[in-house]
Amino acid sequence: MAPIDPHSYTDSTNPLTNHISLSLYFNFSSSTINGSSLLTLSSPHTGPLSLDTRSLTITSVLDSKTLIPIPFELSPVIDPIKGQTLTVTLSNQSSILVSFVTSPCSSALQWLSPPQTFNKSLPFVYTQCQAIHARSIFPCQDTPAARICYSARLNVPRELSAVMAAKHVERRSPVAGEAGVACDEALWCAEGRVVEVFVMEQPIPPYLFAFAVGELGFTEVGPRTRIYAENVVSVLDVAAREFAGTEEMIRQGEKLFGAYEWERFDLIVLPPSFPLGGMENPRMTFLTPYCYKGWTRNLITNKTNEDFWLNEGFTTYAERRVVEVCQGEERAALNIGIGWKSLNETIEKFKDNLEFTKLKNKQEGVDPDDIYSEVPYEKGFQFLWRIERQIGRPAFDEFLKKYISTFKFQSIDTETFLNFLKANIPGIEKEVDLVLWTEGTGLPSDAYETESIVYTKLVSLAKKFKVGRMPREDEVADWQGQEWELYLENVPRSVEASQVAALDARYRLAESMDYEVKVAFLQLALSSGCRDYYSEVEKTLKEVGRISYLRPLYTALVQGAEKEESKILAKQVFAEARDCYHPIAQGVVESILSKHI
Repeated sequence: MAPIDPHSYTDSTNPLTNHISLSLYFNFSSSTINGSSLLTLSSPHTGPLSLDTRSLTITSVLDSKTLIPIPFELSPVIDPIKGQTLTVTLSNQSSILVSFVTSPCSSALQWLSPPQTFNKSLPFVYTQCQAIHARSIFPCQDTPAARICYSARLNVPRELSAVMAAKHVERRSPVAGEAGVACDEALWCAEGRVVEVFVMEQPIPPYLFAFAVGELGFTEVGPRTRIYAENVVSVLDVAAREFAGTEEMIRQGEKLFGAYEWERFDLIVLPPSFPLGGMENPRMTFLTPYCYKGWTRNLITNKTNEDFWLNEGFTTYAERRVVEVCQGEERAALNIGIGWKSLNETIEKFKDNLEFTKLKNKQEGVDPDDIYSEVPYEKGFQFLWRIERQIGRPAFDEFLKKYISTFKFQSIDTETFLNFLKANIPGIEKEVDLVLWTEGTGLPSDAYETESIVYTKLVSLAKKFKVGRMPREDEVADWQGQEWELYLENVPRSVEASQVAALDARYRLAESMDYEVKVAFLQLALSSGCRDYYSEVEKTLKEVGRISYLRPLYTALVQGAEKEESKILAKQVFAEARDCYHPIAQGVVESILSKHI
């Protein structure tokens, strides 16, 4: 066996899947999905075919044409990262039909009971498949090297509706005979069930497979954008206001990077337990304030997670270019400054394992969730920004457009990008050390912080806080969340608890509705040993499930100035809030606690 990806059992000698047809029956009472998956390979195959699974019960594997059983074996050993191999023995076959049942503890799925939703009356379920969690929903070659098109029939209770990161075809009553091997016909066609049909006609990596099922409503905010959320007027209204500028941002992105290839740019605001700030699935972005990430992140993806920067570095670069156009150069500079600070903190965090400060790194035996960091985002951005500074923006823009048009709907690796770069910008390797940037640890000396009057003033003001210089009200009058976040992140961690309390007394930062600001302030409070904010930390950890909030707050608790007391609080809060977190978030917090408690 010759794996093509350190996080997948996919064998390089096997043909790759190019289409999957799914039938999924949602059983909310058991928090499981009964399903069937018709996998079509790029060519007929004879011999063993390896598929990825995690926490799946495989009930049958059939020849898709004759429905004759095909020999299969689920490996008895469960790898803690990759899960189990499903080995199917083929005889000149190019498609198979697999029936399966998911587990209530599927790492990709979060099932919410009615009390965990806004309306408190109906259940909700949603997915998060990045980086290697699609295998816990259906058996597949769960590697971005295997881009697939798919169709899906979702059988759900009639009072609920479904959305997918795919084209919606129809909502209709179940049809006799279509359940196939997914579940019993009586279940599929039972009274009170409805089928939602979707297709994804452009090839995507499996980690971009996404759906949500619940009591959903929507509002139109543009010619190609709907905002979905739980069907609560207040939630939909807030979402509509926040994303009202989506179409303008898409248009600006198209001017910079070429046509938006996914037709629709819908968004869904998920419950607070969603573990990421945003997941830019094609056609349906899951909770993110930015609407221009479809040009590079999904259109061209990394071949394996070892080249993750190809997704996120380009995404971050594109994001900041659009911010610059829509909100101005100073706003983009603040964005870069916040990223610079977090990148340097991340590099310091990995000082004992510098491999993960490389853009191209080795991840054999490593869970990608455990090393998720700012490096692929911010160091990737810095690399692209360095090339832009070397050749000039007009030339770099032309290069980007050619890069996107050449590799769209493909998964590539760092070598492919570098070869394309050198072929299209002759001599670039003599001006920029490409090997140092992609394979070197830490930050190269030609990385660049940012130059901005506002940025410099904010950082300088933050450094003076330790000696008693609190920002005046006239100085902060025009500050938005980003200014406060940058300021708080640059305040020295050695300030006194009394200083932190005085700052909050004046500006009410612990009560901020902007969670980036609130969490930055609470981190500062914990590092100063200020016990006054324990209750606010507890409240925050119980009402949100976003990893970028959970990770710093739990870390600050277990490493805080009042270590024993704050460690007890961390354990207590997690025990009470755990079931409200997505399985991925649960794993992140458990890892933090296990290292320090």
